[in-house]
Formats: sequence, structure tokens, C-alpha cells
Amino acid sequence: MNSLSTRRLFRSCTTSLSSRTLARSSLPHRQVVASQLFRRSYSEGPADQTAEKKDETKEPPASNEEKVSNIDSEKLAEQLKVKDDEVVDLKGRLRYLQADFLNLQRNSAREKEQTRDYAISRFVTDLLETVDVLSLALKSIPPSVLSPSDTSSSSSSSFPAQEKTPTDYLQELHHGVEMTQRQLLQTLFKYHVKPFDPTGDRFDPNRHEALYQAPIPGKEPGTVVDCQKLGYTIKDRVLRAAQVGVAQETQS
Repeated sequence: MNSLSTRRLFRSCTTSLSSRTLARSSLPHRQVVASQLFRRSYSEGPADQTAEKKDETKEPPASNEEKVSNIDSEKLAEQLKVKDDEVVDLKGRLRYLQADFLNLQRNSAREKEQTRDYAISRFVTDLLETVDVLSLALKSIPPSVLSPSDTSSSSSSSFPAQEKTPTDYLQELHHGVEMTQRQLLQTLFKYHVKPFDPTGDRFDPNRHEALYQAPIPGKEPGTVVDCQKLGYTIKDRVLRAAQVGVAQETQS
């Protein structure tokens, strides 16, 4: 009986001792684990916040589709720029072509008008020789023969009344030539061909052809003093220059 109680007491003592030793041995371990957890929580708090802030400041990584779309947009922008340059170039060429076409139209209209106006220039130039011949024929008859006089009336009295004298025939011939010349000049006027007499004007080499020069007192040198042949113009163009004599400077 005593031995049995002694065993029980011994067992209870050993059990209490083992539980106390275990409790004492686990206490430092628990304190170490708690301190580590505390350190982790303390260290992870600000670090997590800074990491979150960095993640917020950083842009989210672009996906492959967005990269492809950016590349396509850049290519399209380059193509649009190239096309814009081509459009500007084509517009410039079109404007130049329009200007050239307008100039061509104006030049063609001007040439057509000049061709219509001056088409008869060569023919009229040849015809002016006939006018000159008629003028010389009229000048060859002196005015005294054309005007009636006493001698012509006395001589005409010897002829019968029904017959004409030579002077009458000459006067009629002169009158017919004069009418022919006048009619020819009127026809030329219809085509803007007009004569001009430069006597008394300043010599102009573009309109006058000098046949001779002579010192004439009282005349300024370079003045037209005589016109052998009349000049002619067709519109604003000289068709034939007038053949003239020019006053020369007198020697003192």
C-alpha cells in the first residue's frame, strides 16, 4: 500500500515537472515567433505602402494588341504624310498647267486676231504700188491745164459745138483716174489701211525712210521736208514706211 501511494506520488511529481519544463522550454520559442511576426508586420507595412505607391505611379504594361495598334497608327500617319505631300505636289502642277493653258488660249486668240487683221498685208502692199502709179498719173497733169482759161475757150470756139477739145478729154481722164484712186483708197479703208503724210514731222526711223538729206534754212535738223511716197498703216502696224527727205544741219 505504501509502495503504491509512493509510485502514484512519484508519477504525479514527474508529470508536473515535465509539464513545467515543457512550458518553460516553449515560452522562449513563443516569444521568438511573436517577435518575428511583429517585425514582419512592422517591416511589411511601410514597404507594402511604398510598393503600392510605385505600382500606382507606374503605367500598366501595354499588351501586344496595343503595341500592334500603335505601330499601325504610326505607319498610317507616315502614309498620310506622304499622300499629303503628293497632293500638294499635284495641286502645284495642276495650277501651273492651268496657267499655261490660259496663256496658250490668250496667245492663240491674239494670233488668230492678228492673222485675221493682217492676213491681207502682203496683198495690200502689192496693191499700194498701183495706188502710187495713180498718184503719179494725177500729179503729171499740171493744175493750169485742168482749170479753164481764155486760151482754151478761144481754141475751143474753132471746133464745132458738138465736138470736145483735147483739154476736155484730158480733164475727163484726170477725173476718171482720180475717182479710181479714191474708190481704191475707200476699199482699203474698210480693211483699216490708211495713208499718212509725215511732212513737217520729226523723222522717225520706224515710220519713215529717208531718201536724201539737205540743208534747208529755217528748218530744224531732222525734220521731214518732203514726202516722195506716202506711208501706210494697217491698224497700229506700219505697212509701208513713207519715203521722205530730211532737213540737214546747215554749215555756218
